[in-house]
Amino acid sequence: MSPEPGRESADDVVGVYLTFPDVATAERVAAELVAERLAACVNVLPPCTSVYRWEGRVVREPEVVAWAKTTRGRLNALTAAVEARHPYEVPCVVAYPSAGGSAAYLDWVRGETDAEGASR
Repeated sequence: MSPEPGRESADDVVGVYLTFPDVATAERVAAELVAERLAACVNVLPPCTSVYRWEGRVVREPEVVAWAKTTRGRLNALTAAVEARHPYEVPCVVAYPSAGGSAAYLDWVRGETDAEGASR
């Protein structure tokens, strides 16, 4: 089914999974992403434990997860901004498409990440 004329489909909005070494770094980067309209909102979640292989050994480290909401059109800029600000050599930046949701919320995400800065 095609969206109404003038309306984009839900799949142009993406959720971006990010991890950071601590809350302060996550909140700083989140605020910058929102201020630059690269994300409409970033949720910073409580610390978790990440277990992964790095440089040949299994590592167990505390990390902070963040979930950013943006559009496919802003994803490359958001990714570049996170990579430029992140202390990790290889930061976790993984985007997931939305399959649907509240039309009003999806419109809000689009408006808040509008490169022209015009909120809908």
